Amino acid sequence: MAAPTAISAPAPNSKVLLMQPDVQLSLLTAAGLQEARADWSQQARTNITQAIESELRAKSRPSELLDPTQAMAGREGQLIRLHEAVGQSIMAFNYGVINLPTKKGTFDWTLGEGTNVVREARGADYALFVNGRGSYSSGGRKAMFIGMAALGVGIPLGGQTVFASLVDLRSGRVVWFNMATAGASDDMRTPEGARALVGKLMTGAPL
Repeated sequence: MAAPTAISAPAPNSKVLLMQPDVQLSLLTAAGLQEARADWSQQARTNITQAIESELRAKSRPSELLDPTQAMAGREGQLIRLHEAVGQSIMAFNYGVINLPTKKGTFDWTLGEGTNVVREARGADYALFVNGRGSYSSGGRKAMFIGMAALGVGIPLGGQTVFASLVDLRSGRVVWFNMATAGASDDMRTPEGARALVGKLMTGAPL
């Protein structure tokens, strides 16, 4: 798995534009269907945002939170949508099982120099993106898991994954990327769980 080339920590006065985390959670039913839960998604979005802001404050890093719902029509909205596509590609080709010859053994991803428009508009040097996806099992699903396990058959119980990337707004390059899988104590729907998950996610971030 290729990772971004290590970079030195940005200058102390370098401002980070924190894109409000994009989190989508669902309920995994006994039948194996996923039902979107807007309330869970909002809880997790708020908790993760607060946890990351706390991390940035602890490092005395100047930052600004950008709510994508107020920026989707402009260049910032284009950047957000482009990053979602690039981030999913990084997950697939650098962290997944898909082998893309041009990416083998390298980490070379960019959003393009159009990021300079956002840099100039916001006075920020870097942008930090965070995405979260996952599902939580219903009581019925858990009961089915126990029953099927007794028969020697395993069924999935759902899971949650988050990834983050740091983008240099001058060049558009993704200079740092990491992903984390939630464990039993990392329930992002609670403030404590979100802090634990963000702690794992931000490990090694050059901030």
